[in-house]
Amino acid sequence: MLDATQSRLPDAPGIGYKPQHYAAILADPGPVRWLEIHAENYMGEGGRPLAQLRALAERFPISVHGVGLSIGGEGPLDPDHLDRLARLLGWLNPASFSEHLAWSTHDVGFLNDLLPLPYTEPTLVRVADHVDQVQTRLGRRMLLENPSTYLAFDESEMSETEFLREIARRTGCGLLLDVNNVFVSATNQKTDPRAYIDGFPLELVGEIHLGGHDEDADEHGQPLLIDSHGAPVVDPVWALYARTVDRGGRRPTLIEWDNDVPDWPVLAAEAARAGALLAEAPA
Repeated sequence: MLDATQSRLPDAPGIGYKPQHYAAILADPGPVRWLEIHAENYMGEGGRPLAQLRALAERFPISVHGVGLSIGGEGPLDPDHLDRLARLLGWLNPASFSEHLAWSTHDVGFLNDLLPLPYTEPTLVRVADHVDQVQTRLGRRMLLENPSTYLAFDESEMSETEFLREIARRTGCGLLLDVNNVFVSATNQKTDPRAYIDGFPLELVGEIHLGGHDEDADEHGQPLLIDSHGAPVVDPVWALYARTVDRGGRRPTLIEWDNDVPDWPVLAAEAARAGALLAEAPA
């Protein structure tokens, strides 16, 4: 039986946990009400990382975010990876689990990236089958995250929002809405990010991500945004987030900062800004 809830996180700010912030979080978490970890960092046996995670889980709801299942991959899911994930979620019993609408494996190789998919019926069948396998093995509902993309496939038969809605309908999964990914993809593909938010099934969203990106240019001098998770959230993304929670209501909101990680007060300030916008949103 699947967990009937898609998320047990509070409708409040959270941050992606980094070990260098362990003492600061315990001393004064400020506006932060929950923490998120990357699953693959905690699949080992014992040691300081797991001891710290157990201590944090006694005080904060934990969200587990996977980056290695390759939900969109052509081949079958890795059963060993799925077993390791199941063991982690079994003892941790997190408030939420999520993964990406992307692929990162080919044959026996693992690619250090989360790569996009064509939105076609065969892709829909494959992704839905993989999501069903994950939810059955884990015994819980998962959230599926929209990707950041740098190109679109000519063969796509539906929009990304239509694809995600249909995956959720077929599998019963929830969705994770990464607002920065929306802004990055829309800028790179010259589409309207507000129209994307307006077309997104916000009623299925169990968690929101906010993060930073790097600015570059392509060979034609056109803006090219890279989803780096290594900078503050920019004002246009904050505005898009405000539009999201105004339309869809309050949701658990994560500040995602994985590279060039700043000191704790900087992250806490980003979380406080998200909290202020959540306070203005409808319940």
